[in-house]
Amino acid sequence: MSLGCDKNLVDSEHMLGLLRTNGFEFTDDEYEADIIVINTCCFINDAKEESINSIIEMGQRKQDAKCKKLVVCGCLAQRYTDEIHEQLPEVDVIVGTTALEDIVVAINDSLNKDNVKCDYINDINVLSGVEAPRIVSTGGHFSYLKIAEGCDKHCTYCIIPKIRGNFRSVPMEVLVKEAKTLAQQGVKELILVAQETTMYGVDLYGQKSLHILLEKLCEIDGLHWIRVLYCYPEEIYDELIDVIAKEKKICKYLDIPIQHASDNILKRMGRRTSNADLRAIVSKLREKIPGVILRTTLISGFPGETEEDHQILIDFVDEMEFERLGVFTYSPEENTPAAEFDNQIDEEVKEDRRAQIMKLQQEIIEDKSDEIIGEVFDAIVEGKIPDENAYMTRTYMDIPGVDSNVFVVTDEPLMTGDFIKVKITGAQDYDLIGDIVL
Repeated sequence: MSLGCDKNLVDSEHMLGLLRTNGFEFTDDEYEADIIVINTCCFINDAKEESINSIIEMGQRKQDAKCKKLVVCGCLAQRYTDEIHEQLPEVDVIVGTTALEDIVVAINDSLNKDNVKCDYINDINVLSGVEAPRIVSTGGHFSYLKIAEGCDKHCTYCIIPKIRGNFRSVPMEVLVKEAKTLAQQGVKELILVAQETTMYGVDLYGQKSLHILLEKLCEIDGLHWIRVLYCYPEEIYDELIDVIAKEKKICKYLDIPIQHASDNILKRMGRRTSNADLRAIVSKLREKIPGVILRTTLISGFPGETEEDHQILIDFVDEMEFERLGVFTYSPEENTPAAEFDNQIDEEVKEDRRAQIMKLQQEIIEDKSDEIIGEVFDAIVEGKIPDENAYMTRTYMDIPGVDSNVFVVTDEPLMTGDFIKVKITGAQDYDLIGDIVL
């Protein structure tokens, strides 16, 4: 079970590769499994609860099924090793975020040691598992490429540096080799991820090198789309903008998490941009990259957020008209500075403010959808809707599992991963409706 973000999914795929290489077989049915592995998340409270509930549920399988060992990996394992042992005794093995290469040894040791708890926790600042074999679990037509680990930013609300370590880039030659392998396996869309992609290479090469990596990836045969996520706005630089604008394979799409637009709240968050900075960055991207789609994420109800701060954010969203936007209510995380801040906001207020932003965003999306009716786009087929002659497709404007789909009705048999041309004919909520252009 892989919980949490796409970066966690890459770790899970490397563990799958290591296990398969060492003779293990897989089943989707936990009642049939001898060993259950859960790769956990604890970024926000909801993720933590999901991880704990999954451990409890799978722990029950040790009583009513054939499961012999329950293995817990990832962020929750790294952060709460002692607590897991104390409160979740059904867990046999704990593997931290930088010990994923030890998954085979960990399981074998546990199988050979009855009733002995095994921990595999390494220094969080090592770079682990990046050259391990990998089994892609996303359907084969798209895949994530994790280009770095950890983060140096230390935003006041975020626990990631304490469980994922300092920012450290994966060597370029390793990434290019992995990308070539993925392309040979049929991957057509490569999605670059990290806690922060824009700082790629600073630690290894003494300068920001994401643009160089992108140029090398564009040379790989078989890749049709290359997409970049998690670009911190203050770190976006001219060479990167130029490469994205120039290279045809790179989707004109950037994910730039800004979190807020009030200078007061941005400062309390430990962010490194101001309202004016954000406006300048958005303007520059739209000027330099025609047709660029900008996605961002926001936090509502951060400690100390006043009605005035909230209104500043509302006005900013209204003026910037982001093509894609998500909002999370603030989740206080223990051992982060923000959790100790005064003026914590009531949950009801957080939710109300989030709802206001999302209502505004839906109006923005409706207007933007109307603007592209009649236009034709390349789209990748995501799958068929059961019992209908309809397919889900996706244009460069959307990332899988997060953004919108374009639904098309056709008697033509389409395969997942095919690229087709779609003419937009209508919109429904966040999704679009289209016809195939032959």
